[in-house]
Amino acid sequence: MPLKVLVCDDERHIVRLIQVNLERQGYQVVTAFDGKEGLEKIRSEKPDIVVLDVMMPYMDGFEVLRSIRREPETESLPVIMLTAKAQDKDVFEGYHYGADMYLTKPFNPMELVTFVKRIAKGTEGGSGDKRIEL
Repeated sequence: MPLKVLVCDDERHIVRLIQVNLERQGYQVVTAFDGKEGLEKIRSEKPDIVVLDVMMPYMDGFEVLRSIRREPETESLPVIMLTAKAQDKDVFEGYHYGADMYLTKPFNPMELVTFVKRIAKGTEGGSGDKRIEL
């Protein structure tokens, strides 16, 4: 059975671009278009990996990430942040809350596919507490 990737971003063209590239590599892709829907899909679809934007309606990606890490069922779920928020403080915040990888927009879709493959193979993150202590 192929690995399931949840792509959560409010920009539909970005979601579609990621979906097409991941499906070409054999991944099953589930989509969400805001943070609240993303959390609901995590609970209902049980993805293996999440690709998560930061700036979204209802609940931003950092809030979603914090929620993922607080729940025992999802605390080790691999998360790739994919966002236009590229300042050092944003990147640090992403890693502080437990992001496995942080990729900024604009991005190369094949670079994202490579990150997903790395996580899927277990060479990056995917276990234990990844938060950074302040």
